[in-house]
Amino acid sequence: MKTLGDLSLRWKIPLRVVAAVLGTALAVTVALVARDYDIVRQNLEGHARSMGRVLAHTLVMPVLHDDIWRAYEILQSAHEPNPAAPELQALVVLVTDADYRVFVSTRPRAFPIGTSAAAPGGAYGLLRAEISRGSPADQRILESADSPLFFIMTPLIADGVALGHVILAYAQPALLPRFLGQVGRAAWVTLVVLLILLPVSWMWARRTAQPLLRLAGAMKQIPLELEAARLADLPRSGDEIGQLGEAFRRMVAEMQVKQEMERQMLSSERLAAIGRLTAGIAHEINNPLTGMLTAINTFQRHGADPQRAERTLSLLQRGLTQIRNTVSALLVEAKVEDRFFAPEDIDDLVILVEAEAHAQAVRMVVDGRIAEPVPLPATLLRQIVLNLLLNAVAAAGEGGTVRLNAYSSPQQLTLAVFNDGAHIEQREMAYLFEPFATGRETGHGLGLWIVYQITRQLNGEIAVESEPGATTFTIEIPYGKS
Repeated sequence: MKTLGDLSLRWKIPLRVVAAVLGTALAVTVALVARDYDIVRQNLEGHARSMGRVLAHTLVMPVLHDDIWRAYEILQSAHEPNPAAPELQALVVLVTDADYRVFVSTRPRAFPIGTSAAAPGGAYGLLRAEISRGSPADQRILESADSPLFFIMTPLIADGVALGHVILAYAQPALLPRFLGQVGRAAWVTLVVLLILLPVSWMWARRTAQPLLRLAGAMKQIPLELEAARLADLPRSGDEIGQLGEAFRRMVAEMQVKQEMERQMLSSERLAAIGRLTAGIAHEINNPLTGMLTAINTFQRHGADPQRAERTLSLLQRGLTQIRNTVSALLVEAKVEDRFFAPEDIDDLVILVEAEAHAQAVRMVVDGRIAEPVPLPATLLRQIVLNLLLNAVAAAGEGGTVRLNAYSSPQQLTLAVFNDGAHIEQREMAYLFEPFATGRETGHGLGLWIVYQITRQLNGEIAVESEPGATTFTIEIPYGKS
């Protein structure tokens, strides 16, 4: 199951940009709504304080003269509805005396004259706890988190004497319609902005991702299609993506040069390996030729005796068969077309190496053979085995032993080449498969490097175990045979 991290950049970049735009729009909308709510609340409190001060100043004389009817008329005129700003309308207005008893109110049935302002209870119970706190001359706001009302208390002062208070009660939910209206307007503005920004952001993000996608597509062609990767349509701008594209083109060009050098060195090594075999193969051909010439000379001198003729023909047949096998094994190395690696290839390789092994008095042993062809390129595998066998013969020295073991499973081919000569020092192991790294006076150190390169090309693994008297190179190459 794919996660967001597994998505292509053609989707990942646009989605992240869109998410950033949405997040920004949401944050800005929330900030604006919160600010508008604070403004509405501040306007309400400012209006309530002003209304409280105006009423307190206007009601001084009616309270001094105990003119309840005049005070009621003043309260009613100040409490008239305002359709333009209904949230500024006080729920109830109370005027209390110095003992916090109701002198007059806009709702006389709920707050009878002479009763406590906190008598109805509920949210008005807040007045009971707060009404006697603080200085009587201070204008105060009384509210509680769990109360649906809040109160503005303004003192009635005459000649420095507190006559009572004007109390305005406001409902907290009264702000809700104004607040919802602001939220709706902000939502519409945000939606319009998103309808403009989202398509633009999506197109911009897709355009930003295109150079990276082309670069990724070119990188997928490495190392099999270097020329196609070099000719890919990569960005040539001066920014970081353009610099990355230019660096990629330089890297591909260098890889092409290196690949060509490897191809030339591989060809040179193959020719060198065949050249090293030429002397031994010539010896293998000259031996039967000498015997055949001797047999023909003897036959010519001693006449056409049927028994002698039969022996001469038999000797000629064995000699020609040996020459044919030797030449046939050598010719396979020069074939251009490829085929599957077969048991006959092991026989050919042993024939090719036996001449050099015989020249150095090295004993060649084949411990195991594959039973049938395996789906791997014969030319490359012959090159691997040939190089390993020649190196093993050189390392075994006079009187040594070289052993070849090949076996296959349903999934992979395993090759092991053993020799009992001088072991490889530990300090040489780290550089064993590098070009021109050789511990012998002869050779140029490309054989094992080519073996390593071909093994890696075939997705195989190579391992080396070396101790005094025993060195083994083991190669495992998978082929997924069913």
